[in-house]
Order: sequence, then C-alpha cells, then structure tokens
Amino acid sequence: MEIDHLVVAARTLEEGTQFVERLLGVETQPGGQHTRLGTHNRLLNLGDGIYLEIIAIDPLGNAPFQPRWFGLDSPATQARLAAGPRLVHWAARTDDIERDAARGPVSLGPIHPMERGAFKWRITIPADGLPPGDGVVPTLIQWDVDDHPTRRLPESGCRLQALRATHPNANAFRDLPFIDVHQDSAVRLEAVIATPSGMVTLAS
Repeated sequence: MEIDHLVVAARTLEEGTQFVERLLGVETQPGGQHTRLGTHNRLLNLGDGIYLEIIAIDPLGNAPFQPRWFGLDSPATQARLAAGPRLVHWAARTDDIERDAARGPVSLGPIHPMERGAFKWRITIPADGLPPGDGVVPTLIQWDVDDHPTRRLPESGCRLQALRATHPNANAFRDLPFIDVHQDSAVRLEAVIATPSGMVTLAS
C-alpha cells in the first residue's frame, strides 16, 4: 500500500478552497462531482503520487445512496466544520483492496465501485459514512485504470512530510503504515506539509 490522498472537509467547497490556498500559499485545481454521494471536490498535487482533496456537500448534487463519506452528514462533523475546514481523513492506495480491507484493525465497510470521466476506482465506505477508526484508519482505494489524479495535476511545490494522530485506543492502531499514532484522550489527525513558504500543519 501507499498513501493516496488526504481529505480536507468543509461546509462549502469555496470555504475549503480559500482555507487550503491561504494556509499552503498555492492554488488548488478543479476536481469534479461524485454523483452517487452528492459531493464535489478540488485537488492539490503533493508529489510522489499523493494529493490533497478538498471535499464538501454539493448543493446541486444528487441525493446520496447512503450517508455521505467522511462523515459529512454527521451532526458532529457539521458542528466541527462550522468552526472551519479541517483535515478529517486519509486514504491509502492498494493493488488488492479485498485482501487489505480484510486485514484492517477495524471494519472499513463495503467496497464500492466509482467512476468520474476516465477515472474508475473501488473504495471502502462504511454504511454510516463515518471515517473508520475516527479518521485514523485509512479508507482504502484501488484505481482500476492506469491513470491517477496526480498525473493530471500541476506541480504545487508542496510535499507531505509526516502524518500523525492521537487516539484513546492508540495501541489498536500502532501497526498502521504511514501514520504515527500516539495515546491521548482526544482524537487528532495532523499532516505536516512542506510548502514553498515553509512547513505547515493541517489538523483535524
């Protein structure tokens, strides 16, 4: 597996875009709509096959077939986003999603096929829409085409340096790859990103 992307959620896509561009000092790029889940996004290339996704409920989108991913329909998440956009989750890329989903420390939910334009992928989405492991355990994604969003995104000069979290049950997640999880009474997710202007931390 590899880190595929970080997920920054916001009440509106405009609000999320302004937040990320102001914090990182670079311009994000148009993404598209997720018609099955009623969301839309913008993207930022972080290099090394990793990107940052800004996601929000699409006010013009279809009604979702289940609660929207990343907890966007959750009253608790909506209350948090009322205070501003934040890092809510991350996704890991795999070449065998069925195998790796079965190995996870918590249930990742059913595997759903998705597509947008030339992109086709499969992704785990819990039935309640909430990020697994309070956002510490990654959603899994398997791209079913040779293309990948980072190949179409311009260079941003930004690079992910570290991904870390705290959780009351950190011992259950210490073997997760790519993320350092430490014990704490509060759940917190952080991504340290090198930008053209210096180091920046995105947090939940």
